[in-house]
Amino acid sequence: MTTVEQGTRTLLSVRNVVKHFPIRSKGLVRRQIGAVQAVSDVSFDLAEGETLGLVGESGCGKSTTARVVLNLLPATSGEVLYKGRDLTKIGRGDMRALRRELQIVFQDPYASLDPRLPVNEIIAEPLRIHGLYREDGREQVRRLMQTVGLKPEHGNRYAHEFSGGQRQRIGIARALALRPKLLVLDEPVSALDVSIQAGVLNLLDELQTELGLSYLFVSHDLSVVRHIADRIAVMYLGSIVETGTAEELFAGPAHPYTQALISAIPLPDPRKERARERITVVGDLPSPADPPSGCRFRTRCPKFANELSDAERTRCVEEPPALVERGQGHPVSCHYAERRALL
Repeated sequence: MTTVEQGTRTLLSVRNVVKHFPIRSKGLVRRQIGAVQAVSDVSFDLAEGETLGLVGESGCGKSTTARVVLNLLPATSGEVLYKGRDLTKIGRGDMRALRRELQIVFQDPYASLDPRLPVNEIIAEPLRIHGLYREDGREQVRRLMQTVGLKPEHGNRYAHEFSGGQRQRIGIARALALRPKLLVLDEPVSALDVSIQAGVLNLLDELQTELGLSYLFVSHDLSVVRHIADRIAVMYLGSIVETGTAEELFAGPAHPYTQALISAIPLPDPRKERARERITVVGDLPSPADPPSGCRFRTRCPKFANELSDAERTRCVEEPPALVERGQGHPVSCHYAERRALL
């Protein structure tokens, strides 16, 4: 489990969260014949003013986890404690009130913005919904646009008239309208050019310092997360396999999957790039409807294929590894974890 440092106040605690989607048979009477195990026993903490990066390849369950955290999807089991209140058990009225403190910025800025409304109205919409748009509503919207680096005089334009980076800034302004405490960022820069990504990341960093926000930053790109996250949780097939501070994970990743992700990050120095150790993952991600027994990563693990004895492989097949500290300095879900310097 990812935990916050001593002396900091925990804002969010996720405890043993499971999310399954039913698989139903075809025909008139549709019976459940299986389940997609999208999230399996995920636990982590997020402190006030902290950024936790949730990283993994497509299909690993990170976006589903983010939606369960916000109660946009109901958890199959487990707890999501926000300021000590379990979001999985509160009523719709109480959840509506808490929506002001819990907001999300989606991956595709264009798809998440109403094309029929001008930007002024897009940003003002959450204020109107929660009864907070008053006489100074227009001034509130102007200040929000200035906060995210947009010109207030462009508020009468529509979303399609802005660039991708500007549209993401509109989405951020909309999310900030209710002055949230926790902002979930679901792949917020993956659809943007590299030069635009830097501007949005710098904006998020400035807003966090200025407004005291906490971020749950979901991404498949470790190189992006490295620049914004205080701590990182690496997910694979619905489970967290390694977690620690950004400095710890990049200095010495211990899980073979984390090592593969980090070794895939290109280095700017051509000589170092050619000389570095490469750890590759082969094969496709197994189906979450039928995950492998024991260690879920074993079917693609280079250590399992090339370095372990028959007895060690048997243990990987039969015994699921717990996410615990194994002498590596941070929790890792691997029976034979070994730190390696890859950058």
